[in-house]
Amino acid sequence: MIRHIVFFTAKDEAGIDQIVEGLSILTSIPYASRLEIALNRKSDQLGNDIDVVVYGEFDSESDLAAYKSHDLYREAIRRVRPLRELRLAADYEPSTDVHFARTSGLGQIARPRRPPGRG
Repeated sequence: MIRHIVFFTAKDEAGIDQIVEGLSILTSIPYASRLEIALNRKSDQLGNDIDVVVYGEFDSESDLAAYKSHDLYREAIRRVRPLRELRLAADYEPSTDVHFARTSGLGQIARPRRPPGRG
């Protein structure tokens, strides 16, 4: 499984609803096993810059690639790009990219990957 997470900030607060509307067309693309478009609750004590979050789960790299090459994906970009200030994205595979995880407290730790050839 591949997790795909994208954060957006709006150029103008008035554009946030339009960003959500533009991103909502992504939910019609058939390749995600789960796809959510959500407003940030802005309840973090250290930073609340992010306005909108896209969270997706894909069964494979090829499903994620098909999602990103779909016509509706390009349409969402066309609608949202003029309204957004910043877009940050990350894709990772929980089974291989997360090396240590505990479910209680502050126990989640990701071990950095070593460069190839550095054992």
